[in-house]
Amino acid sequence: MKKSLFPRDILSKLKWGEGTSLNDAEIVILHRGAPNDRRAIKGSEIISLGQMFFETSETSIPYHRIIEIWHRGEKVFEKRSRDIKRQE
Repeated sequence: MKKSLFPRDILSKLKWGEGTSLNDAEIVILHRGAPNDRRAIKGSEIISLGQMFFETSETSIPYHRIIEIWHRGEKVFEKRSRDIKRQE
């Protein structure tokens, strides 16, 4: 899979692309209060992909909180470290 700069594009390709599945993805987000301020979400937990947020059954998460996206053991997205520092 070609790496993209935008996590929303990657998640959309995983959901709709031929030979890929959002269920095979793991999304690591910035989550204050969690160990190391990180939380992993399984792709199968994602209910919908919106313009600014993706939704799980528990909450809506803005795309800018995504730190990494993994698909079938391969890292397909990693936020630049300087962008992570700005959010903290």
